Amino acid sequence: MNKNLQTVFHYHETTKHAPQRYARSLGYMDWATQPNPFREYQGSIQIPLELSFENSTLPYHLLDSNKLAAPVCDASISQFLQFSMGIAAYKESGGNSWAVRCNASSGNLHPSETYLILPPSLYDYKEHKKKDESGIYHYNVKNHALEFLSKVQTDIWNQFPSTSNQESTFIVALSSISWREVWKYGERAFRYVNLDAGHAWQSLVVSAKMLGWEVKRVDSLSYKEMAKILGFDQKERFSETELPDMLLIVSEISHSKDIDFSNLLDNIPKKFQGVANRLSSSMYEWDIIHQIEQATTTQEIPQQLISTSVQIKEPTMESKEVVLQRRSVHVMDKEQSPITPKEFHTILQSVSHSLDNKENATHLILFLHRVDSYEQGLYILIRNEKDKDDLQNAMHKDFLWIPSKFQGLYLLEKRDFTMASKTISCSQDIASDGAFSLGMLCRFSEEITKYGAHRYKELFWECGAIGQELYLEATSLGLSGTGIGCFLDDMMHGVLGFKGNKFQILYHFTVGRGYVDSRIVTKPAYLKR
Repeated sequence: MNKNLQTVFHYHETTKHAPQRYARSLGYMDWATQPNPFREYQGSIQIPLELSFENSTLPYHLLDSNKLAAPVCDASISQFLQFSMGIAAYKESGGNSWAVRCNASSGNLHPSETYLILPPSLYDYKEHKKKDESGIYHYNVKNHALEFLSKVQTDIWNQFPSTSNQESTFIVALSSISWREVWKYGERAFRYVNLDAGHAWQSLVVSAKMLGWEVKRVDSLSYKEMAKILGFDQKERFSETELPDMLLIVSEISHSKDIDFSNLLDNIPKKFQGVANRLSSSMYEWDIIHQIEQATTTQEIPQQLISTSVQIKEPTMESKEVVLQRRSVHVMDKEQSPITPKEFHTILQSVSHSLDNKENATHLILFLHRVDSYEQGLYILIRNEKDKDDLQNAMHKDFLWIPSKFQGLYLLEKRDFTMASKTISCSQDIASDGAFSLGMLCRFSEEITKYGAHRYKELFWECGAIGQELYLEATSLGLSGTGIGCFLDDMMHGVLGFKGNKFQILYHFTVGRGYVDSRIVTKPAYLKR
């Protein structure tokens, strides 16, 4: 086994929570070094984007069948960013104020940053502009603006289809600043950073669907190449480490051919404008974080694409309202949390198919507490039938495996799991007081061994994307959801009967009806311009 794989398996075991030992962290909140949640590039030119609150959007249930593509232009890109990575609202309580964003994040710490490469027709920096010059920008979330970082001459856009001599495609990149999560969560933070990258990815996908656009992830670029495109190799411009996660092609016209990035890479300037703001006065160093970051930066074998079917849903509110109303709740209202089978099936349906057109590696283990016409108990939703036999062989032999009313959902054990689910989720009531909670169970050791150490990150991305979709689907039904990163890993595996690491739980989630705290005041995300 190579060193990178050894690092991944060691990291995963070391950062498991157990009843008598949680993964290492400082154990207290060092408020003096709390990271700034907003990245800004000081000295860069800032281009304000128009706000999209008044724009009408499709009902949420029609997003997967939307065939009407909006043109790629300044206004549509602004909406795309606002309803994916932007601020949904500000909250105030007890003299404190904090931003709630459209993309969910562990502890509301938001390690993910967004960058854009825009073609000449959308490149807004006019000084000495040439006709083949494109622009590289950072999305300033706080101000809903683009920060100009560099111009670059490239003919990469000739590889994409266009409409009426207008480019119909642009490129988005997601990066992560691990320190934002490490500050609070210590060694386990790398898990949360990549769950958040998955949340951000799915947020961009959903926002693109509102505009009829397609999002495809690029598998052909190395981390070094992505870092060069984003200027991260210019280390003098950064106080904290920022690493690229993924490059996404966003287009109003579907395309399938591989893109050659060599011309873009050959022409990236050696010096960008703007210096990244310092996020903390100082940092506590965790060696294991640096080790796992280094081990997972090499992309090896890409996965195969598959086709997916459109999901049919019941009518809902406008998609922008779903995105803007999404929240992580801290308390579930136990008395109001029972849901109907129809609501339950709608939520399961939203995450049964592949969210990224790649083969599902994740299954859902569900604790059903308050779902009408369903018995309380332990269930499994199989999201990839090829794993069913392996799962049956690996789990407790006395499990029932009774098919339910929903395809792919099986009853494993009949009993009240409210206390067990709470205990496993670090004694958090939200896991037991809702309609149901779940753990995301991944094919683990074989996936990482087959595809390489970088696959470890991708498994968390898949789980994060599922989590974001669960948030949105629950919100569209008037329900609440919360991602749970704190759980007792091997206690959960013990409930299922697993030995070894062929399958591992990577993320927990709960759905119910959240308690509304009237003491918390909601204020607008951005002032009208």
